[in-house]
Amino acid sequence: MPAALITGGTSGIGKATAELLHSRGYRVLVTGVDHLEDAPDGVAAVKADARSLPDLDHAIDTARRHFGSLDLLFLNAGVSWPGPAESTDEAAFDALFDINVKGNFFTVQKALPLLNNGAAVVFTVGAAEGLGAAMTAAKGALLPMMRALALELAPRGIRVNAVSPGAVNTPAYRKLGISAEVVESWAADIPLGRVGTPADVAETVAFLASAAAGYVTGENLKVSGGMGVHASV
Repeated sequence: MPAALITGGTSGIGKATAELLHSRGYRVLVTGVDHLEDAPDGVAAVKADARSLPDLDHAIDTARRHFGSLDLLFLNAGVSWPGPAESTDEAAFDALFDINVKGNFFTVQKALPLLNNGAAVVFTVGAAEGLGAAMTAAKGALLPMMRALALELAPRGIRVNAVSPGAVNTPAYRKLGISAEVVESWAADIPLGRVGTPADVAETVAFLASAAAGYVTGENLKVSGGMGVHASV
């Protein structure tokens, strides 16, 4: 049975991906700072803060003891603190980079010995333009990192890609004080006429982890319902 490690997997997109992969025969371990509720049997969880290297060591060691090796590493842990430059303090700036950039980098580094040849690595990136300079910089660092890793790990057949969700109604918005009703109202500006669900993104991650994406690496797949698409004549 294939095995997957999902960071930031206790709610939203991470949890939906864990449930989908489990339904397709994966053994799954998720990490997060929150409790994992209503998880199906066969999905294990370990508490880990992405900015803490000892926590990452503990998560990777747990994956090693549970699975021995990994076929998918889904780097979904992240934080969003939008705001203009003038109101971004040092603590917020450091947290954005510690979780989104440092945490993802060292998770990959520590997981490398567990990744099977031919495994998949997937980053959650997401759009950050318009959400402030610090937020844009932190999220923007992930795509060059992903592409550099795609080249570095290609000799092992390890494919490294990213998903960039658009408006997806997840608990992350509630942490920013944005209600589910407000998020749903954004559907009027989305070409497909609806806000995304965590399951939409989970299906894309599952595709990138599958043999169907065996010739796909270094790519960023947008899961946005058509946001940002402009017709040309």
